[in-house]
Parts: sequence; C-alpha cells; structure tokens
Amino acid sequence: MFDTKISIVLREDLEMWQKLNVTAFLMSGIAGTQDIIGEVYRDKDGNEYLPMSKQPIMIYSSNGEKMLQLLNKSRSKQVVSTIYTEELFTTYNDEDNRAVIADIHEGDLNLVGVALRGKKTHVDKLFKGFELHK
Repeated sequence: MFDTKISIVLREDLEMWQKLNVTAFLMSGIAGTQDIIGEVYRDKDGNEYLPMSKQPIMIYSSNGEKMLQLLNKSRSKQVVSTIYTEELFTTYNDEDNRAVIADIHEGDLNLVGVALRGKKTHVDKLFKGFELHK
C-alpha cells in the first residue's frame, strides 16, 4: 500500500518513559519534514482533532552498537534519519540539543533511538535482523 516505510529503533535498556519520549521526538523530525500527515479528524459531533501520520510506524528494539551500525549503513541508502542520544535527556531546548550533537563524531554517538524513512525496500533491508519492540 505504501512505497515508503517509517521504522524506529529504541535502545532496549531504556525506561518506559524514555522510550515514549524518544519515540515522540524522533517522529516529530519525520512528521515535520516528510509530508506524511493526513487530514483533520472529525467526530460525529463535529469536533476536530489534529491529523496524524498517513502510514504505519514500525518500532523495534536493539542495543546501541547495532543502532550505530544501522545509522552507518543508512548513509548508502535513499533514506532520511533522525537520532536521539543519551545526552539529550539532560538538555531542555532545541539549541542545546543541536550543540550536544554537533560536538560528537558519528562513531561516538551514544544512540538511544534512530528513526528512518525511505523506500520500503531500503528500510526493510536496513532493519533485517532487528526485533519488533515488545
């Protein structure tokens, strides 16, 4: 049904509140830039609700090393990515977030979450071997 796919991987040792927080932040990057948002929802009484993603989002879990490998492999595919590192749990605004990331080499990123969107075949291949989040 969709020619693109959105997949997120979260570090398996995060607390539940961290997993939810990271997922929300990662999806904001995808939703804000990728034209995936549908139409406004309306209930039978005419109340309006904000639109959501038009396509499903698959969520996986893994360790940080495997996420870093995923991010590295994604560079050779036609996908966009967004990341969340452990350091971002200690910052409180976008400017500080970007400054933290700018100070770390890719190979040293302490990833707790990665989201990718791209051609379905590319995303499926990149996520081969990852387990769905339980």
